[in-house]
Amino acid sequence: MVDPSSGVTKLDLVRYYESVIEWMLPHLKDRPLAMVRAPTGISGQIFFQKHAEKTGMPGLTAHDRSLWVNHPPLLTVDTADALMSAAQMNVVEFHTGNSTILRIDKPDRVIFDLDPGDGVKWKQMQEAALLVRALLNELDLKAWLKTSGGKGLHVVVPLTPRLDYKSVKAFSQAFVGHLAKTIPDRFSATSGPANRIGKVYVDYLRNGKAQTTATAFSARARPGMGVSMPVSWEQLSDLKSGAHWTVQTAREYLSFQTRDPWEAYWSTRQSLASVIKRL
Repeated sequence: MVDPSSGVTKLDLVRYYESVIEWMLPHLKDRPLAMVRAPTGISGQIFFQKHAEKTGMPGLTAHDRSLWVNHPPLLTVDTADALMSAAQMNVVEFHTGNSTILRIDKPDRVIFDLDPGDGVKWKQMQEAALLVRALLNELDLKAWLKTSGGKGLHVVVPLTPRLDYKSVKAFSQAFVGHLAKTIPDRFSATSGPANRIGKVYVDYLRNGKAQTTATAFSARARPGMGVSMPVSWEQLSDLKSGAHWTVQTAREYLSFQTRDPWEAYWSTRQSLASVIKRL
């Protein structure tokens, strides 16, 4: 049993990942991977794995050590076989970095992780996402939305992979700082529970090098087994929580979807150089 609270078994989880292979692989392919494994279920010991081990999973790609100096070989999930191999080896969550293996030092996205503090109602989360989008629009940046599978929402901005991690992280920090300064009763730019009571914490630290975020369609190792689901901005008002879909409900939902709400994301590239000056 992976999750006693919802009754999700390992077979349920494996079948879920099998059903979302075509949707999920574009979000995984060529990206440095971190996996959350739960060999005895999510109520047992859970651990992160970023690198190959002797008990390796067949199908995953281990990249040359020289790709990232002083760093063990990075792993990627590039094929259906690799995804299923990981699922069979008790991987619950798949997290990816903000750059691809081909341009490891140049991120091609910025992620804003919206996390509710104590006392924040879901309606405030929805409004917070819209405010983040509005400020991005002011900067002429297009953004895409997904549920986190947990309590919050992820706002993702595709980039032209030109600037380094230090520059992109500095932009994200300045952006969040501006939000918190402009609307201090709604946003916090400071981590820690005491700093975000009644506020939405926007985590910019996800944009540092070696940092990862739960990828689209990943299940989460939490009671209920929510999944991170890409959605259109028009769907935001209909969402009930960051775990609106779960391992048990996502397959049916996706079976009725004929179009990827992130279709235009894949062909969108945006430069931050002029945006940083404007901000």
